[in-house]
Amino acid sequence: MAKACETDLVTDSPVPVVAAFDLDGTLTEGGSVFLWLRRLAGTGRAYRAALRLLVPLTVGALRSSQWADSAKERLFHALLAGRDLDQVTEVSRAFAVEHLEHEGRAGVIERLEWHRSKGHAVVIVSASPQIYVDVVGEVLRANGALGTRLAVDPRGKLTGSYLGKNCRGREKMRRLTEWIEARGYPVEPVIYAYGNSRGDRRLLAGATHAYNAGKLGRLGSLRRFPGVKTATAD
Repeated sequence: MAKACETDLVTDSPVPVVAAFDLDGTLTEGGSVFLWLRRLAGTGRAYRAALRLLVPLTVGALRSSQWADSAKERLFHALLAGRDLDQVTEVSRAFAVEHLEHEGRAGVIERLEWHRSKGHAVVIVSASPQIYVDVVGEVLRANGALGTRLAVDPRGKLTGSYLGKNCRGREKMRRLTEWIEARGYPVEPVIYAYGNSRGDRRLLAGATHAYNAGKLGRLGSLRRFPGVKTATAD
């Protein structure tokens, strides 16, 4: 069994501990959203839609914030509007299981499992769609899974819009805080947070212990946070 090796990990504290993990680039290699859209809509259609939105998608990638939120929602609308929720849910489950199997980052997943073995509450907090973040949480036996929720009309069809906000930046920390408050902890928990991109900065800044799981080191946007030391085998 693997063991996490940071000296400041809480092992026997009476204070509750919550460990929040980003998904794309943290628990898994790279991004998952466009791969998911390709699975749902087909490669050709997905690339044509992305090409039509190349400028806003590029600006969103560079400027982040509301630019990224808007560009992503426009792509969702182009590829998801009118799709049956049950069918999308079925495809999303298969996609999530396969994606985690092929793209999961063993060292970070071992870190998650260490937290879980110590009785810490584990939560996945991701900008990826809730519809498959839930599945990843289920597979990894997390206590919670928070993602970008998709709006559904009364007929059970996706509208292509968000239900609420894109779960990135401030929204990640807001959703995690909401989840913690709903648990009714008697005292404020110790929070560990793991991320890899600037969309995770607010989450890491709000944590008691924050770690950069990105691969760019001092070149990355989270360089002020310590890196994740991967587990070592017995």
